[in-house]
Amino acid sequence: MERQEIIDGLVEVLRTVRTVDPAKLENVTEETDFLTDMNTPSTELINIAAKVEQKFNVEFEDEDIDELGSKVKDIVDLIIKAKERENS
Repeated sequence: MERQEIIDGLVEVLRTVRTVDPAKLENVTEETDFLTDMNTPSTELINIAAKVEQKFNVEFEDEDIDELGSKVKDIVDLIIKAKERENS
């Protein structure tokens, strides 16, 4: 799965999150920050992570969530890591 495919899927997930302004979902890149660029409450990141798990059919470890940064690339890396763990 390519990184851009993951970002596109992530944007689909974010469109379902009521605290994310849809206007902020234009031109999302790996450097987009959930907290500063999208004004997403930090408490919402757990909800987003749960929706991402469902969308991509992956399971994150608790410590992965604890260490999750606030940029899009952080969740893309986490999805890739979880997929690799499943395949090993």
